[in-house]
Amino acid sequence: MFAIIKSGGRQYKVSVGQTLEVNRLSVEDGAQVRFDEVLLISDANTTMIGAPFVENAQVLATAVQQTRGKKLIVFRYKPKKRFRHRRGHRQELTVLSIDDIVANGKSLITGEAPKEKQATPEETEALTTTTTTETATPVSETPETSAEEMARWRRDTAAAEGTETEEE
Repeated sequence: MFAIIKSGGRQYKVSVGQTLEVNRLSVEDGAQVRFDEVLLISDANTTMIGAPFVENAQVLATAVQQTRGKKLIVFRYKPKKRFRHRRGHRQELTVLSIDDIVANGKSLITGEAPKEKQATPEETEALTTTTTTETATPVSETPETSAEEMARWRRDTAAAEGTETEEE
């Protein structure tokens, strides 16, 4: 059993248990990712082809890690012109592990509804402890400007505006 999904403008043939590298997705490590753009699902008995996507189909995957691809050297030159540019590039990638292929609300592996990956109690604890409460600064700590400072500020801005008009 396999499916063809679309991610980042590319198409990937995936099966359950496979590890896949796709362009960087903004997800945390260990988070579950859902791909709704499924182009084809093939089983031993049936094949569902989308036009352009298969309806009520999705592929569930877990983000294993964020990584970078192999370094590529981009070398541009123009002959006889002494123009040489050597640059390197490493693609940002997300490594995914395919968990399940779902069609019409049922898993093609187990025949039951797909199970959402639940956050462990340790992860939920970490999220609640990292939430910071904003502390308001007391009113007494805010600097108060005196009348003399305001007058000096007005004179300085007026002098600056006066010099700009004289120069024009």
